[in-house]
Amino acid sequence: MTPVDHNYCLILAGGKGRRLWPWSREMFPKQFIDFFGTGRTQLQQTYDRMAKIVDPSHIFVNTNVEYLDLVTQQLPDVSRERIMAEPIHRNTAPSIAWANHRISHIDSDACMIAVPSDQIIFNEEAFKKNVLEGLAFVAANNSFLTMGVKPTRPEPGYGYIQMGDPQEKYVYKVKSFTEKPDREFAKMFMDSGEFYWNTGLFLSNVNHLREEFSRFLPPVLRSLDEINVHASVQEEENYMQEHFTAYPNLSVDMGILEKSDHVSVMKCEFGWADVGTWHGIYEALPKNNENNVVIDSDVILDNCHGNIIKLPKGRLGVIYGLEDFIVAEKDNVLLICKKEDSSDLVRKYVNETQMKKGEDFV
Repeated sequence: MTPVDHNYCLILAGGKGRRLWPWSREMFPKQFIDFFGTGRTQLQQTYDRMAKIVDPSHIFVNTNVEYLDLVTQQLPDVSRERIMAEPIHRNTAPSIAWANHRISHIDSDACMIAVPSDQIIFNEEAFKKNVLEGLAFVAANNSFLTMGVKPTRPEPGYGYIQMGDPQEKYVYKVKSFTEKPDREFAKMFMDSGEFYWNTGLFLSNVNHLREEFSRFLPPVLRSLDEINVHASVQEEENYMQEHFTAYPNLSVDMGILEKSDHVSVMKCEFGWADVGTWHGIYEALPKNNENNVVIDSDVILDNCHGNIIKLPKGRLGVIYGLEDFIVAEKDNVLLICKKEDSSDLVRKYVNETQMKKGEDFV
């Protein structure tokens, strides 16, 4: 086998996407939506991007059982054996651990990149170059590699990685990791030049990753191997449906980035944005002359500045005198709120709506 044959990809597609409500709904979250009117959903665009970098048969998808039908409908080329559907939500560490287990049983020399399904990549060629360089690095080094991009603003909604000693070209040891600092600290990090945004793109060889997970996750999959090291995919699936609840609700950022001594960061230049929040999307996308971002919507704006607007097809929005707001309408919900640092506000309103109005509104 050639080295490229050992490269694998895991697409993470199990999130609820509540910070992008009301467009992202409990039963139809943002990764399954054609949010920008391109003709492809966020999940499909992620698959298309990764299929140009690794063998499409080496692409796996992690999701929740509630979204299994959506995944199979939107990605018909991904076989059921390459989809891991979790019975409950448990964040990214258990998700990646499960995929790492399955891939390592297929190829003990595999190297894997885990990619979220809700990101914007502005330079596809630069992204491909960085990913292949990163996979080559983790093939030769027992390191957990995260891809970092230079901050363009003091964004409090992202994780920040402090670069330490250089290891290879564009690769550095991670000195510290700070998840979602307040705006003042984010500005200090940005001004120092030592910190890069954490993109949530993680790479490792499967053997090293298994060792890292064994230090802080319950031995759920190790116990399966002790029972039956040659368990079939279906036997593994049945076992995980019963035992997945033993995992803690833990992100890989908190599990490995904050705890491991073998973490590296690659300085990347591909241009990146998280599609997780309204204000994050606003910051990433081009603005019109009045600094408004209008996403695939029909609007007439007068004396409006700094807004992000997303309306349904067939709906005309006529808006006067609005500044720095989110205006988002989907089905039975219209959201109008201040844009800056909106993620906590939106999450609050989702919870409040769910309690007062019921599941049909979330």
